[in-house]
Amino acid sequence: MTKIFNNSKQHNRSKGIRKAALLATVMVLVLNLTGCATFENFKSTFIDKEEEPESTVRIGVFEPLSGKDKEMGEMEARGIELAHTMFPKALGKEVELVYGDNKSDMNVAESVAKELVDKRVSIVLGSYGSANSLAAVSTFEKAKLPAIAITNTNPLVTSYNPFYFRVCLLDSFQGVALAKYSVEALKASSAAIMRPENDDYAIAVSQTFSDKFIQMTGNANAVVVSCDYEADKKKQVTEDLKKIKESGAQVVFLPVKLEEAAEILKQAKKMGVTALFLGTDQWDSTKLMELAGKEAVQNVSFSTIFDPNTNTTIMSDNFKKAYKAKYGQDAVPESAAALGFDAYMIAVDSLNKAGTALNGEALRKVIANTREFPGASGTITFDMNGDPIKSVVVKKIVGGQAISAYTMEPDIVSMY
Repeated sequence: MTKIFNNSKQHNRSKGIRKAALLATVMVLVLNLTGCATFENFKSTFIDKEEEPESTVRIGVFEPLSGKDKEMGEMEARGIELAHTMFPKALGKEVELVYGDNKSDMNVAESVAKELVDKRVSIVLGSYGSANSLAAVSTFEKAKLPAIAITNTNPLVTSYNPFYFRVCLLDSFQGVALAKYSVEALKASSAAIMRPENDDYAIAVSQTFSDKFIQMTGNANAVVVSCDYEADKKKQVTEDLKKIKESGAQVVFLPVKLEEAAEILKQAKKMGVTALFLGTDQWDSTKLMELAGKEAVQNVSFSTIFDPNTNTTIMSDNFKKAYKAKYGQDAVPESAAALGFDAYMIAVDSLNKAGTALNGEALRKVIANTREFPGASGTITFDMNGDPIKSVVVKKIVGGQAISAYTMEPDIVSMY
């Protein structure tokens, strides 16, 4: 009996030595792993990911699929769905798209965001409309659920929100690009600004346009007219257009939505305003010509982040071929569809690199480190705020067609 007891003690001692050796090995590994400075990081990266029994990987589609913004929500979803058709797997599993209709209502958006969290989606894509995304920010951050906005441009969506990213350009970046286009390509030395009153978007992008235009011309008075009008007062719009015509401004920056722009462009044409009108990516639609008429858009340019006639990456070509194969050879993909496509592609790429579908912090870090990703809309690099650093294309309508007229390439090095 004594012999058995001694053997048992020896066995326990040997077992304890092996455990200590294993623990020491693990700790050495932990200390030497890049990005795994603590045991918790090591555990979440190498152990927790093995405990993911789900048979599919779920990606949330957080969009207004009903209500006033339904059309744009469906356009973003169209790009997501096309990418899903082409690349249906992540982590070796089928990707399941989980839809959350926020009904174009920021009050509904918050509850829908919580539903997506409860459904254990890995990443959320959307929403169209900055207000809808802002309503979901705290929910996603609290749940450590990464989200990628597609076309909304409000800086507050990503500012101070480490779990929210975007694939579209900020308004301010477009203002800079349009100012550079005006001075470098058009050789303009005078500009006018016409914007709706009390519109935060218009105020912000107008300021960046004005600052850059003045800087590049070297003339503090280069912006010769600046008008704030009330959208429902046609008489005031007419008076403002008269001032612009009399000022001799060579370009007019008009940061308004497409429908409103169409009405102003028609009025400007009737009044004989010859200045070139500049708009943001909100004008990037064939509807502009339909609403304003061919005559009114003869002297119009606008910024965009996707040119269907230019292949900026290999994925641009693949996207366009797939889009035409599904929707017809004459179908021209909208920017929103290309951006929705890119958001999905970055999500899948990040899932595969992180090696996990349920560790939100690990996924967030991988998304944040996205560098020069070859998307359909161009090469994408995220800055420290989660906003994309990418080229801006300015198109000009010529003979009823929107053609590429200027490209501003960002200096990525200087942004870090």
